[in-house]
Amino acid sequence: MEPGRGELEPAFPLAEECREKMKEGKAYSPNRVFAHLEMLEARAHEAAVKQEEMEQQEEKVARLKARVEELRLRRDELRAKVDLQQKAQLGKEGVVSNPAQPSARTVLEWKIKSVKAMLEVFYLTGISGKLTKRGVCFCISTAYEGTYLDSYYLDLLTQSEVQIYRHSIPIFIPLQQIAKKYLQTDIRRFLTVLSDHLNAYVGRRYQADQLQEHFSDQLEGTLQRNSLCNLLVFNYNVPCKSRTFPFNVRLLYGDLCCSLPTEVIISCKPNAPASLAETAAAHSDLFRRVALHKVFRSFCSAEGSVVGAP
Repeated sequence: MEPGRGELEPAFPLAEECREKMKEGKAYSPNRVFAHLEMLEARAHEAAVKQEEMEQQEEKVARLKARVEELRLRRDELRAKVDLQQKAQLGKEGVVSNPAQPSARTVLEWKIKSVKAMLEVFYLTGISGKLTKRGVCFCISTAYEGTYLDSYYLDLLTQSEVQIYRHSIPIFIPLQQIAKKYLQTDIRRFLTVLSDHLNAYVGRRYQADQLQEHFSDQLEGTLQRNSLCNLLVFNYNVPCKSRTFPFNVRLLYGDLCCSLPTEVIISCKPNAPASLAETAAAHSDLFRRVALHKVFRSFCSAEGSVVGAP
């Protein structure tokens, strides 16, 4: 005891403070502490499960990409063999000796042989077909990241001039433009370009559907899109300093053979903090490189990490 003081100070002031709070009823009860710990454990477990699912999905996508690359190489080899066989056959029939004036019968036979060869080659790339009395009917199967989506049909007449007899291609796909450019001169190129357009379209549509189905709680209002899904407009909330601010996003897909946007515009309200400009720039970069629904999945993972942090 120091001179001039009439009472002893407590040896453990922190313990004394806790006792005072217990007397005042301000301290947390053990039950509340345990409940909070259980909540954190549940969130940590949920985050771990999501992380494991994402890793498994990434491994699956990597395997599928490797398989696709292998099939593309095989397709190129088959194409080269078919080209050699066609040239050899045309040489035997004497067509090469006078290529300026081939007979109608020779042209028709060559087209039929080309179609048969293509059926074998395209089978490995999602394009299949069968010969008909008038020509050939193709089926173009589409997929996005290993998920098979729609199939489209194209019935061609292989007479003196190749013609589109009927089809199930969506009206907003530029079929006539592609046909005008390639159908008469390079039917394989025609089918490849058409398949690229269809796969890119269903890929964009799939991303938009996944966003609305799984992340609608993060959107403010509804997602707006056109039929071709090459223009998407939506709003989503971004937390900042205990508040949320809406980001307005406009995604433009200038390349119709691509499922990622070529132009991303993100804007926020004038009263938003200046720090959100950096967030908008980072999000814009993500939208250009990553599938739309995966971007929002990364937002959820980031928020979960912040909540579960000690």
